[in-house]
Amino acid sequence: MKLGLRIEVATLRGTREAAPRLAAALKAAGAGATFLFSLGPDHTGRALGSLPHVPRLKCYGPVALASGTLLPGADIGRRGRRAMRAVSAEGHEAGILAYDRVGWLKRIGSADEAWTAAAMGRARERYEEIFGAAALTQGAPGWRMNRYAFRYTQRLGFRHCSDTRGTGPFIPVIRGEIVACPQLPTTLPTLEELLAEGDAPDNAVRRLLEASRDPPPAGHVYALRAEVEGTVFAPAFAALLAGWSALGYSVVSLHDYAAGLDLARLPRRDVALPSGKGMEATTEGEEFLLGAAGRDP
Repeated sequence: MKLGLRIEVATLRGTREAAPRLAAALKAAGAGATFLFSLGPDHTGRALGSLPHVPRLKCYGPVALASGTLLPGADIGRRGRRAMRAVSAEGHEAGILAYDRVGWLKRIGSADEAWTAAAMGRARERYEEIFGAAALTQGAPGWRMNRYAFRYTQRLGFRHCSDTRGTGPFIPVIRGEIVACPQLPTTLPTLEELLAEGDAPDNAVRRLLEASRDPPPAGHVYALRAEVEGTVFAPAFAALLAGWSALGYSVVSLHDYAAGLDLARLPRRDVALPSGKGMEATTEGEEFLLGAAGRDP
């Protein structure tokens, strides 16, 4: 059984320090992952409310927490490209988180098509500049999308994306429009969510492993943040890797997770988009047309 890892790398510190540390832990465990990189300015200080409820100073560091406010936002793609390439060279899949992660979080819920296309196009161009190849996947920050963004996952040629939360892989349908780019949604809770509920790290790991015991047919997808599981909570991540191995999982990149899927047989599902307010995630909805079955015409 496969378990795909979706790793958000949001800051310059996360790119240079936490991502290599996670890559080393994965190598030691014989595991793989997809690293989703923020490719432009580090404006973390402008959206502190979007950060997880963890010891932020220890996880993110003072520079990131002031970036874009008290300090200028570092260009992550320029200053962190060596670390990004090193992670890719270890055999992990590299994908796009965003060009400007904070800008995406703040604007995507109400953005029009022109803004969305420009933001995704800029991220694609920077990715190609760094890696010398076209990006084949993305995972939107905080799973926040709009209908235009789904459309452009197809137009930009992504083979698969992880922009949603749900129960298993599906083909997204936006207002009746089928988007020919499969979604690999996050199926498990995150460590930070369980910590926010008051769990100690050991108990959060226990709960995550318990939730992993009865997987859906395609296996699970787990999302983590480099700045969390790659810093203070590295021991918890190591325990998760060991626990998943004991449960019989192969921990892999999203590319390898998707490799065994029969795309022609994936369900087509409506997508529940977030409103323009707050930080709601985009989620998997009902199977397309199934919700209309049995209704009076």
